Amino acid sequence: MRGDRRQRALAALSLSFISLIFSITAFGSSYWCEGIKKVIKPFCNELQDGPHCIRFNSSGANNSNVVHYIWETGDDKFVDRKFHAGIWYSCEEILNEEGEKCRSFISLTPAADRGVLWLSIAAELLYITLLLMGASLMLIEICHSISVLDGLKLNAFAAIFTVLAGLLGMVAHMMYTTVFQMTVNLGPEDWRPQTWDYGWSYCLAWGSFACCMASSVTTMNRYTKTILEIKYKQKKLERSLKMKPKYSDPERGWTMYIDTVHSTAGDFMHHLTDIHTPVNPTAFSRLNNIPLAHCEEYC
Repeated sequence: MRGDRRQRALAALSLSFISLIFSITAFGSSYWCEGIKKVIKPFCNELQDGPHCIRFNSSGANNSNVVHYIWETGDDKFVDRKFHAGIWYSCEEILNEEGEKCRSFISLTPAADRGVLWLSIAAELLYITLLLMGASLMLIEICHSISVLDGLKLNAFAAIFTVLAGLLGMVAHMMYTTVFQMTVNLGPEDWRPQTWDYGWSYCLAWGSFACCMASSVTTMNRYTKTILEIKYKQKKLERSLKMKPKYSDPERGWTMYIDTVHSTAGDFMHHLTDIHTPVNPTAFSRLNNIPLAHCEEYC
């Protein structure tokens, strides 16, 4: 039982950190969408030559008085140029050269949709912040020796933060996807792609959302199960104490039992596996002057 609870806690923490890494990577990269643009080939010259430029049929290419004939027609006059875009930048390859030419994606967004883009950026930042807070609370609960009640509080807040983060992440991803689609339809003519599809940053973003929700479900399940088992053990202990004629306040006994355990919720439930074996018999012996020798009998 104890090992199972610790495994669930570590699983929730691992999922939170994976979600955090995925979200930061997707937020900072420029591969949310990838595609191909068709651009007109430039004219060949001394500096630029090759299959990605238009050749003339005459040798007097530099003579403006000479009539030049171009045989490229239809799609032969165009060349495919790969591009990729993210929240911050849109980059496209440079023909006949190494490297890419990048420009701000915000400047490409239509003015009417720029406010939605900034809202999606704010939602992504808040999503990352809530994820970090939830993961930090889980880490504190696992690594530090704290009381049972404090551990449950940390567990509850971690679940709340991860649930809120998941909802914000879903909204932020959908908002940015909508902005990109509007930019493809209404953006600058020299930028609009002919074909495009979602890239690996898009997959990471939704993978982060899936891990976040899985972590929140695991954390909430762990918290709920711990609460139910504590209530069950409490009722069982109180019934046991009520049967003792010398003991008239079973609730006080339960409170004293809680106060004697300063560990994680998983360790606490391990101690409650057998309520007839108290964690700290000395503490129970102080209740109603119960002799220490009879403490195990009352508990």
